Amino acid sequence: MYRVVLVDDEHLIVEGLSKVVKWESLGCQVVGTASDGREGLALIRQEKPDMVLTDIRMPNMDGLTMLAALQSEFPQMQVTVLTAYRDFDYAQRAINLGVCRYLLKPSKMNELEEAISTMKERLDNLPAAEEPPAEADPGEAGSFIVRAALDYMRQHCTERISLADVADHVYVSQWHLSKLINRHTGQSFFDLIGGMRIEKAKALLADPSMRVHAIAEQVGYNDVAHFSKSFKKIVGKTPGEFRDSLGKDK
Repeated sequence: MYRVVLVDDEHLIVEGLSKVVKWESLGCQVVGTASDGREGLALIRQEKPDMVLTDIRMPNMDGLTMLAALQSEFPQMQVTVLTAYRDFDYAQRAINLGVCRYLLKPSKMNELEEAISTMKERLDNLPAAEEPPAEADPGEAGSFIVRAALDYMRQHCTERISLADVADHVYVSQWHLSKLINRHTGQSFFDLIGGMRIEKAKALLADPSMRVHAIAEQVGYNDVAHFSKSFKKIVGKTPGEFRDSLGKDK
């Protein structure tokens, strides 16, 4: 029996899917339901189901990022989207992320059964190994998550953000995000954040009226000595030397 999780913020949809679909005759068992995306992600990580039927237009949830998180963290899990959101480009992006089917509400029973049968067929044809190796490339879903994480980091790099904050934003675990970032960029989270802060500092140093300690504080450093050391490590010059070089280049 394949294990199934249902996620939708409409209670009637979840109740209907649970009761109307003849899961047992299809070789499946519903092991849990959730009423919003974050609750659904927590349930999926707990139950590790074979299949997920989920909406992607739920409160406080970026649907595409949620799908990418699922596909990158659980690449063998089969996902069908069930939504009222009628946008071809959005649907195409979801499918590119590895979604099995993109169904529009209200869906007919034969559409649901076809989606479930397709997910079953994919699962039946998976390699014998229970799990893919940890080093397996999660493909477009992994790239999507890294791009979303880097965008968030650039926007918030001057704040006191942690790996946990970024992982929470893109709906994956800290461990998984760390692995993805390292695989796609060859750098650690802390190296990337430091580099982003120094790039902002370089732009601010072009203003001679700004003191170095004020710049350090503005880009997220409480200690000017730590800022200067980090700046020299990345740029090869102290902040003062870099500012002087800007004057000479003019």
